[in-house]
Amino acid sequence: MNPRRAGGPGGGAGPTGRFFGPGELRLALLCLIDEQPGHGYELMSRLEDRFAGAYKASAGAIYPTLQQVDDEGLVRIEPDGGRKVFHITPEGRAEVRGRAREADRIWARATQRGEWGMLRDPHAAEIVTPALRLFKAAVSCIVRAHGDPVVVERVREVLDNARREMKEIKAETRTLHRARRHHHRRGRPHD
Repeated sequence: MNPRRAGGPGGGAGPTGRFFGPGELRLALLCLIDEQPGHGYELMSRLEDRFAGAYKASAGAIYPTLQQVDDEGLVRIEPDGGRKVFHITPEGRAEVRGRAREADRIWARATQRGEWGMLRDPHAAEIVTPALRLFKAAVSCIVRAHGDPVVVERVREVLDNARREMKEIKAETRTLHRARRHHHRRGRPHD
């Protein structure tokens, strides 16, 4: 599994495949520029941030696309300290507004794919293999039971209980970290 890539053409519903379908990177960049002007590297970083690290923007894809939207008159370039800062034009803004639903789908996918970005964190390595074994066991139970609704419901229940317990652990961890930070701040000597 490659958590850096989204599924199918246009980034459908799986963790493998391409992130962007035809024209989607162009639209995503126009949306980012519409939100706030930026230079190429900054736009690359903002795009990666939207995908929470699950997508690594490449200069080989970003810069030609920026050149394309400039050629189309959808952005204008203003030099700033030796960098080209891209600003949306009225035509670019109209394109963004006209394709708002498509843009919403891209950002929804970004949120969903961003969850996979966590798998790259070194701390995740401790649990990835056991989690995949749990998933494999769940699928195996359902396949061997030929989709028996009773078995499906039992497997769902086990997985839902595990997810609830993980949420509880996450909440407890947040509380513990807040308490530690608060204690650490109180324990500092004042100048």
